[in-house]
Amino acid sequence: MDITLRLAQQPEADELLSRSPLAVMTGMLLDQQVPMEWAFTGPYTIARRMGGDDLDAHAIAAHDPEEFAALLSQKPAVHRYPGSMAGRVQQLCQYLVDHYDGDASAVWRDVPTGAEVLKRLNALPGYGKQKSQILLALLGKQMGVTPEGWREAAGPYGDADAHRSAADITGPETLDQVRAFKQEAKRARKNT
Repeated sequence: MDITLRLAQQPEADELLSRSPLAVMTGMLLDQQVPMEWAFTGPYTIARRMGGDDLDAHAIAAHDPEEFAALLSQKPAVHRYPGSMAGRVQQLCQYLVDHYDGDASAVWRDVPTGAEVLKRLNALPGYGKQKSQILLALLGKQMGVTPEGWREAAGPYGDADAHRSAADITGPETLDQVRAFKQEAKRARKNT
C-alpha cells in the first residue's frame, strides 16, 4: 500500500516514515516530552547518522550502547533526553529482533483483531496503553491496517473525526488542530 505520512512535517523524514514501519514505531516511541515533529524526525536522523536511508532493528540492537547514545546526542540531538531514549530505542529493536526477526510490521501484519494488535503493541518496550492505542489508530487511519475492532481497541484515538493525537496529523492544519486539542485538555486538567 502506498501511504504518505506527514508526522515530521519534513519531506525526507516523512518519506522514511511512509515506507518504514520501524521508523513509525521508533518515532512513536520518541514522541514524549518533545514536539511531535521533533520525535518523528528522529528516525530519519538516526538512519542518516548510521549511514543509511532506513532503520534496521538488527543493526540498532547490536550497536554498542555508548556509541548509540553518542549518535543520538550529536547536535542537534534526536531527543531532549538522547541517552535514555537511545537505550529505549535499542530495547525496542532488541525486542523486535527476539520476537519478530526484526520486522516491525510483523507486530500487526495478518493479525485478525484490533484487540490482538493492541496486546502486541502493549508488549513493546517503552509502549504503554496510550502510546499503543495511538499507534493502533495511526495504523488504521493512515496506514491501511484495519483488523476487526481496531477503532474500539484504539479507544478515543480511533474516533473517525478526532484531532487528538499523531494518528490524526495529515499536514500543518491538522497538526495545529491536534495541538489545540492537547492545550485545551491540559487547561481542563488544571481547572479540575
